[in-house]
Amino acid sequence: MQKPFKQFLMFVLLAFLLSSCITTRQTNYLQEAKNFIPAYNDSVNYQDYLLKNDDRLFIQVYSLDDKTNSLFNTSSNSSSQILSSSTNNSSLDLYTYIIYSNGCIRFPLIGDIPLAGKTVREAKAIIEEAIKSVLPVNSVDVRIVGRTFSIIGAGRSGKFTFPREKVNIYQAIAMAGDLGFYVDRSRIKILRETPNGGNVIKTFDIRSIDIINSEYYYLEPNDVIFIQPMKEQFFRVNSLWTAISTLVTTYSFGVILYNTFY
Repeated sequence: MQKPFKQFLMFVLLAFLLSSCITTRQTNYLQEAKNFIPAYNDSVNYQDYLLKNDDRLFIQVYSLDDKTNSLFNTSSNSSSQILSSSTNNSSLDLYTYIIYSNGCIRFPLIGDIPLAGKTVREAKAIIEEAIKSVLPVNSVDVRIVGRTFSIIGAGRSGKFTFPREKVNIYQAIAMAGDLGFYVDRSRIKILRETPNGGNVIKTFDIRSIDIINSEYYYLEPNDVIFIQPMKEQFFRVNSLWTAISTLVTTYSFGVILYNTFY
């Protein structure tokens, strides 16, 4: 009776270990879309960000006319909004304009200029045309400033500033120090604002190579990334030595219990 019990115990332990093993399939990035790794061929490709209310824009006017430059490129403009005294890029703060609830920025001499729902490229053209109707101007520089994204969960929580115009999901994860070993990469979630002021939650598998061509690849301002642990995190084997050690220890413990009570 003792031998069948030991064989049964060994079988149960092996099955338990196999179900608890973490494989490269669960942790590697840029894998081909097959064997439970989804393809995102039908998802929406990246589109230029549409400006929203409360976005802050760096605007600087370039003109051959010194009076025009002096009028628009001065820190005394009452319409400019200084972001924060803690920011390092103070030169951007001096020429920053906020998009108000009516979808417009308030620009000196021009008045309200509607920009909500426009791309940065479209906003640049609109501002140039508005200024040209009053004063000579060569070009206008428009950039979004104060853009951040957040990461929550699995010990990687934090708020980060966009270091460049576009940041992809892998760069965002690298900024947070990569994902932990026990993170479920198949269920990454992003809370994203919509142009109409609402929010949507998007769930995707970051292991798929098709992420590069999907709507999940590039982040948008104010995105919140939620990282979730694996469902079976209580017992996980991540190396051969861990498996052997766990197997020997558990088997020995089972034999001791059997000899004690039987």
